Amino acid sequence: MAQDGYVVAVVGAGLVGERLVSELRRREFPVSELRILARTARTTEIAGETFEVGVAEPEAFEGVDLAFFAGTEGEKGAAVQLSGAAIERGAVVIDNGSDFRLDDEVPLVVPEVNAEALDSHKGLVANANCSTTQMVVALAPLAREFGLKKVVVSTYQAVSGSGREGVEALENGREGVYPKPIERNAIPLIGSIGEDGYSTEETKMRLESRKILSHPDLEVFATTVRIPVHTGHAESVYVELGREVSKEEVLEAFASAPGIVFSGDANDFPTPLEAAGEPGTFVGRVRVEGDRVGFWCVADNLLKGAATNAVQIAESLIERSLLGQKARV
Repeated sequence: MAQDGYVVAVVGAGLVGERLVSELRRREFPVSELRILARTARTTEIAGETFEVGVAEPEAFEGVDLAFFAGTEGEKGAAVQLSGAAIERGAVVIDNGSDFRLDDEVPLVVPEVNAEALDSHKGLVANANCSTTQMVVALAPLAREFGLKKVVVSTYQAVSGSGREGVEALENGREGVYPKPIERNAIPLIGSIGEDGYSTEETKMRLESRKILSHPDLEVFATTVRIPVHTGHAESVYVELGREVSKEEVLEAFASAPGIVFSGDANDFPTPLEAAGEPGTFVGRVRVEGDRVGFWCVADNLLKGAATNAVQIAESLIERSLLGQKARV
């Protein structure tokens, strides 16, 4: 680390990469040097700044303190190919993709919920799936105060969750992005269907929520749906708690929870339009019957669902004196 900040690399210049740069600037993260890396070298404008984009290769991580990976997932993706090289050169890696989220050796972190999981990092930290992130932010105060038994969630997810191709499918009618047209439609399939009948997005929500909340047996039944909204995921969530509660108790739990923007006014409900461009998780439409709670939550999937949460992880690493330390066993 230089005296005036950290050397930071952002791998990937897509929608999430752009938001990462914007969030680093907006949150005034201490950066002494910002490197943008991608498959090919080029000059490009990201978040209003002009960058000389470097090639994402092992040598590009020399001297890097912190590396955000926001590119392609899978065996040919940058995180799988290059995160090890970055860590070997002294960087802490925060990966936005799904490749390492369920690895027992990798903390999966939403700072408002489980920042303490960072204490065991070995150089790599996973950023949760966008739909999972906003849900666990809202579930966490209920889990802490009352206990969780079961969660049923239906999502209404924006096309920007599919990257630029998703936006083009909505704005320009681009074909082949979704199995059916997205304009004036709702598509109850995000990812592919597994043998159990759940989509990959639904399975992510179940398994990631269990890990983040440290509740390996939590019942999570998810139905994930893509809708013709540009930015902002919405979710209808039904929860069965560990005990009966009053509505006042639930409202207080939401109102005092970190990361939640909450209004107890039933008529003051959040929508994706208001959440777009905002870093928080918005909660409204709360209903309580005995040990059952229903609520509506919304968040910007590119911010709290990706870039904001990643930068918050980096801030938490600094707060816990963990940046630059691999905490190797």
